[in-house]
Amino acid sequence: MGKKIYVGNLNYNTNESDLTELFEAYGTVVSASVITDRDTGNSKGFAFVEMGSEDEARAAISALDGNEVDGRQLKVNESIDKPRRNDRY
Repeated sequence: MGKKIYVGNLNYNTNESDLTELFEAYGTVVSASVITDRDTGNSKGFAFVEMGSEDEARAAISALDGNEVDGRQLKVNESIDKPRRNDRY
């Protein structure tokens, strides 16, 4: 099973194909999703990348955390699933 990675402090022009290319150096990229504002469609400056295995995810995290990409120092770590809130009206 794959492992999801949080990628923060992204340049607002970075897209899914840029992330896929960056992370492919460390293994199989199952998916890459830049999070966008639902009203404007603009990037929120963070993304999630799912790697093919735990080992690939660890390699990507250790290699990319703190590296500068597109003028921004990335924050890369293991993604922690938050429980969904059901109290939204």
